[in-house]
Amino acid sequence: MLMMGSFAIIPYNNRTESPLLELSNSLDDFTYTKLVQSSTHSRSSTHGKLAHSHMLKTGHTPRLFLHNTLMNMYLKCNEPDLALQLFDEMPERNIVSWNSLISGYTQLGQYVNAKQVFREARIKNVNVSKYTYASMLSVCARTRDLELGKVVHGLIIISGVGVDAFLSNPLVGMYSKCGRVDQARVVFDKCDGLDDVSWNSMVAGYAKDGLHNEMVRILVKMHRSGVRFGSYVLGSVLNACCMNFESCLTWGKLLHACSVRLGWDLDVIVGTALLDMYGKIGELNDALLVFNLLRDKNVVMYNAMIAGLLRGEDVNDVNDELVKKSLDLFVSMQRRGLRPSEFTFSTMIKACIAFQDLEYGKQIHTHVIKNNLRYDEYIGSALVEFYSSWRLMNDALTCFDSSNKQDVVIWTSMIAGHAQNGDYERALVLFCELLSFGVKPDEFTVSSVLSACANLGGVRSGEQVQSYSVKTGVIASNVVVNSLVYMYAKSGDIDSANRMFEVADKLDVVSWSVMICSAAYHGCAKEALTIFGLMISGGIRPNDVAFLGVLTACSHAGLVEEGFRCYETMKKNYGITPTEKHSACIVDLFGRAGRLSDAESFIISSDFSHAPVMWRCLLSSCRTHKNMDIGKRVAERLIKLDPQASSSYVLLYNIYNDAGMEPQATKVRDLMTNRRIKKEPGLSWIEVGNQVHSFLVGDKSHPQSAKIYEKLDEVLEKIKKIGYVDAKKSKNNSSCVTVNHHSEKLAVILGLISLPASAPVRVMKNLRVCQDCHTVMKLISKVENREIILRDPIRFHRFRYGACSCGDYW
Repeated sequence: MLMMGSFAIIPYNNRTESPLLELSNSLDDFTYTKLVQSSTHSRSSTHGKLAHSHMLKTGHTPRLFLHNTLMNMYLKCNEPDLALQLFDEMPERNIVSWNSLISGYTQLGQYVNAKQVFREARIKNVNVSKYTYASMLSVCARTRDLELGKVVHGLIIISGVGVDAFLSNPLVGMYSKCGRVDQARVVFDKCDGLDDVSWNSMVAGYAKDGLHNEMVRILVKMHRSGVRFGSYVLGSVLNACCMNFESCLTWGKLLHACSVRLGWDLDVIVGTALLDMYGKIGELNDALLVFNLLRDKNVVMYNAMIAGLLRGEDVNDVNDELVKKSLDLFVSMQRRGLRPSEFTFSTMIKACIAFQDLEYGKQIHTHVIKNNLRYDEYIGSALVEFYSSWRLMNDALTCFDSSNKQDVVIWTSMIAGHAQNGDYERALVLFCELLSFGVKPDEFTVSSVLSACANLGGVRSGEQVQSYSVKTGVIASNVVVNSLVYMYAKSGDIDSANRMFEVADKLDVVSWSVMICSAAYHGCAKEALTIFGLMISGGIRPNDVAFLGVLTACSHAGLVEEGFRCYETMKKNYGITPTEKHSACIVDLFGRAGRLSDAESFIISSDFSHAPVMWRCLLSSCRTHKNMDIGKRVAERLIKLDPQASSSYVLLYNIYNDAGMEPQATKVRDLMTNRRIKKEPGLSWIEVGNQVHSFLVGDKSHPQSAKIYEKLDEVLEKIKKIGYVDAKKSKNNSSCVTVNHHSEKLAVILGLISLPASAPVRVMKNLRVCQDCHTVMKLISKVENREIILRDPIRFHRFRYGACSCGDYW
């Protein structure tokens, strides 16, 4: 590349230069202008640069018009640096020069540079034209710079150029996009020469701000003024009708009728907006009618229809028939020869999640690979979610590794997938990798990792995530606050959960529900009921989760009448249909109170008489109250309903064993052996520092195993002195050793020898705590003067000063 003056000369080709450069004499301005303009039209600067170089080589001095043409060419060919260099070297400039540079920067999206050039023009007292003002208003609209927009508006008034339609339209657009639709209306009302764009901009402004009544009024006024609706304005209004406002369906159908009368109903923009509107407000039959009438269907229309069929608060709420229709549409799209977009594939993968169709999802994945879209972040995220829903984490990891990992969405899906499948430690590791990768987590990422901390019981890790959320500002999100409340509550730190709840700026139904459930699982029944009362008095309508928390609280506290009354209120006053979980709470409520016959009658009369969880709750109560007759009958029924569930056999075995009926207990154990049913091993874990330590019964794999067992023997001797009856006196020696070495005891001992004396010992367990361990924990808390918090699948037990928060009612 040869250099001539300040500009580069581009070789015409590899062998010869352009004939233009072989000319020794300069051409006239007219010829140069035509050559430069040809480059402008083709968006290729090659010939324009050759012409410019020839001017420099022959010493031709271009006039101002040619200079402006050259600068415009460089801007249109996306070479703003050369345009600015030329602008700086021009011996003279006029308003066209300044306006071309501002307009060029605006079109290239270099808004900061456009603003800077405008300020320089003002400093040099350049009398800019209305074209310059229009460009600057566009910049202010796109950057949401209201202050500069007001300055430009003031300059327009002072300059006396007049606010006609040419400037009123960008003014209306600027104020609307900056959130000042009231100011936009003032400009609109003062403008004499309103055109279609003016009306459409005003309608779109009201639609964007959700001022639907004003939007409708201006639409009516527009119609009465004789202005013909365009597809753009109809599309904007129809999109606004998707929002949740009064009579949205009525207005939507009225606009649909108008579009039919005006002949716009088959327009691509209007047709797609109609599909989107009917889909979002749940009128799927109307959406299908519109879809079937559209002749030249494109990918966007198919996407809108598929999304409408699958739309819901949760993809899993969509019924199978709608999911099947969406899958059929996907097939129809391909038969028409239309190539699905990234949005199509990501939506269809979510449909496969809802339809629980693994094979179809794999076929979609094959199409993704065939269309070379496996690197797309949103498709990758959907695939990760799809394989995670089937617990195929290796396949999910393959999809994750195939992406470029620059988008936080796919990281969030991967973290959430591990958390939902119980691999909480891996979820935390992924979060650390995300940070080291330079990707900034959003509120959903933080919420997912806090969920992992909650289920792991990792309060220290949760505190670190909270510190990060404060530092980055995502803690302002209700999603993060609610997750923090849940994390602290499920990790056993109910006091920190209460503090998070109290300092929250905005409390929604999720916030209240999480707090009610937290109090319930910690055995704070009165607090749970008080929070529930405050929620209702505050005008928050309780959801099914809030009622589940209240029912759980009543069950754990033995408040039978209050609990049953709450159950009836949920159905009658709030129209919430009880789920299996709500009904199981009532069974547990009756069962804990010893009303086993009432519990059995409730199950039989409910809609969940075939649900194993209902009978399992009753069987557990039969063991607690040592009711052999009902227990045996319930166990036999439960084993028929769920013959592979080990918990049913274990409960029946324990009922016989507690009653001293060893032959019957042996038969149950032999039945488990014959059916190859294995009892789920008890697993307990504790977080010490930044590490989680896990234990099985009789576990000796821990590095501090010798020290743990030595301390355990020491503690057992201490509690014997204050009344603990050793298991040896009621069981054979091998059983005694097993009970004494239960996993939760080993985890608690590690906490005693590893944590500061002032720190509570928090232990999590996957199975319900046994009677002996419950007794031992109370006594350890007394002789060691330590607070012990033990979480099992049912509830929290908080041991202090020789007593438990459950009041031995568990």
